[in-house]
Amino acid sequence: MRNATMAVLAVLAAGAATIASPTPAAAYDYPYCAQGRGVGIPGDCSYQTYAQCMASASGRNLYCNVNPRAALNQQPRRGRTYRNN
Repeated sequence: MRNATMAVLAVLAAGAATIASPTPAAAYDYPYCAQGRGVGIPGDCSYQTYAQCMASASGRNLYCNVNPRAALNQQPRRGRTYRNN
């Protein structure tokens, strides 16, 4: 009986360890979104390249656009820095 109890406790502990992940999955905004009827705006933003987005949008009456969240999170380009001597 004691072996059965220990086995049940071991299975429960393993299950709890599997469910309780120490770090949540990181959300990432890819640069391109498939947009249109049925997916809305910003749409399905799971494409790393424009070609991937267009291949997915083909035949689905969708179009591809730049992900607004990814575009707004980009750092501005640094221009020339002038120093006063």
